[in-house]
Amino acid sequence: MLLAIHGAVVGSLVILGVIFLKGKGAFLIAGYNTASKAEKEKIDEKKLCRCVGKLMFAIAGCFFIIMLSDIFDKMWILWLGLGLAFIVSIGGIIYINTGDRIKK
Repeated sequence: MLLAIHGAVVGSLVILGVIFLKGKGAFLIAGYNTASKAEKEKIDEKKLCRCVGKLMFAIAGCFFIIMLSDIFDKMWILWLGLGLAFIVSIGGIIYINTGDRIKK
């Protein structure tokens, strides 16, 4: 049962990654969808979506590692996946928000 849940999470993240890589789905990005019109005009929506899409694939990989912990019944693999998910999430957010990566 738990394996199916992890598989659904990985599948959902991959689907979101594909949507974002195509440059669509910006309304799903927290912060961007609530930004004022003036703030949105400063950001290249396609670049933002592509960056978030890559982040979704990286997080899907982390959750795949967590799924492997269920398959092999090893707790250390779970902690590895959780640690990687935390590092990738925080690192990805910092990477996207620093520099002029998503500015027009």
